[in-house]
Amino acid sequence: MRSILLIAQKDLKILLKDRKALLMLLLMPILLTAILGTALKGMMGEASMPETIVGVYTVESNALMDNVLNSLRDESLAITAKQATSNQQLEQWIEKKTVHVGVHVPQGWGMEGQDERVVVRAIAGQEPAAMVIRQFFETHAQTSNTVATATRKVMEEAALTQAAGKEVDTGMLQARIGESVQHVVSKQHDYVQEKSVGEKPVSAMQYYAAAMAAMFLLFNAMQGGKSFHKERQMETMARLLMTPISVTTLLAGKFLGTFLFALFQFTLFMFATRFLLQVEWGANLEQTVFIACFYCFAVAGLSMIVASFTSSEKTADVVGSLGVQVMALLGGSMLPLSLFPDALRKIAMLTPNSWALTSFTSIMSGTEWSSLWRSAAILLAIGLVAVIVSGVKCKRQVL
Repeated sequence: MRSILLIAQKDLKILLKDRKALLMLLLMPILLTAILGTALKGMMGEASMPETIVGVYTVESNALMDNVLNSLRDESLAITAKQATSNQQLEQWIEKKTVHVGVHVPQGWGMEGQDERVVVRAIAGQEPAAMVIRQFFETHAQTSNTVATATRKVMEEAALTQAAGKEVDTGMLQARIGESVQHVVSKQHDYVQEKSVGEKPVSAMQYYAAAMAAMFLLFNAMQGGKSFHKERQMETMARLLMTPISVTTLLAGKFLGTFLFALFQFTLFMFATRFLLQVEWGANLEQTVFIACFYCFAVAGLSMIVASFTSSEKTADVVGSLGVQVMALLGGSMLPLSLFPDALRKIAMLTPNSWALTSFTSIMSGTEWSSLWRSAAILLAIGLVAVIVSGVKCKRQVL
C-alpha cells in the first residue's frame, strides 16, 4: 500500500509542476464557463424578453377594448401599450418608430355582425411581435363572440320556454348572465404554471460550470496515458519493475495518482466558480462530492485504457484529445442535452461525462439521493471495467 501511495504522490508532483497542464486543466474551464454561461444564457430561458411597445388607436371605447388594453398593460408581460388619440398620431408613431407595433381598432370591433378587422402593422424587424399582438386580439375577440353567442342561445331557450306557458324571468336571467360574465372577465387567473424539473431552475452559468467540469476532467484520461508512456520511454518503469514492486502495484499507483489529481482539479474548479462566478453547486455538498468521486474513478479508469491501447505518448495525446472532444460533444458539454434529438440522447448515455453532467445539474436544481445511485453505479462500472481490461493488457505489454 505504501508503494502505491508513493507512486501516486510522485505522479501528483509531476502534474502540479507542469504549468501547461495546469493552465489547461484549471484556468481554461473557468474561462470557458464564464464565456459560455454569459453568452448562451438565452438558451436556458434566462434572457429577459425584449420590451415591445404597442400603439393602439380605437375609434370607440367599449368593455371589450378596455379588457384588451388592461391585459396588454399586465406587468407580467414585456409589453408597453400606448393609446393614440387619433389615427394620424398612430401613423406618426409608426413612421418615427416610437412604437414597434401599431394597432388600429375599427368601430364596433368584436361585436356580432361586424366584419371589419383590426389592422396590425409592425416596423421592420418586429414581425414576430406583431404576430403575438395579432393573436392577442384574435383570442379576445373569439372569447367575446363565444360568450355573446352562448348568452343569446340561453335567452332564446328562455323565450321559447316562456312562450310554452312556463314562467321565466328573462330580465333577471339576462342580468345574472351579465354579472357572471363580467365576474369571469374581470377576475385574473393563472391557468398555467411553469416549474423546473427540480426544486430550482438551473441557470446557464450553472449548467456550463457542470459541463466544463465534466469535460476537462476527461483530459486527465489523456494525461494519465501520456504519463504512463513517458515513464516507459524514460525507462523509469523498467527500473521500478526491477524492485519488489509488482505490475499491479505500479498500475494501482498510476490509477490513484490520476484519481487524486482529478479530484483536486474538480474541488479547485468548484470553489473557484463558486466565489468568482457565483455558481451555486446545490444545497447538498455531500451529493456533489459523492458524484465527483465516482466520476473521477471512471476518468482514472479511462486513463488506464488510453495507456494500454496506445503505443506512444504522441499517440496517447492524439487519441485522448479526439476521445475527449467526441465525448464532450455527445455528452452535452458543448450544447445542452435537451437540444439533442432522441437518437443522440441515447448515444450520449454511453459517455461518462453525460452521467456526471446530468447528476451535477440535478443536484443544482435539488434532488434526492435515490436519483443519484444509478449514475454512481454506472460510473463505478465504467471505471471497474476500464481497470480490469487495461490491467490485463498492460501486464501483457510489460511482461
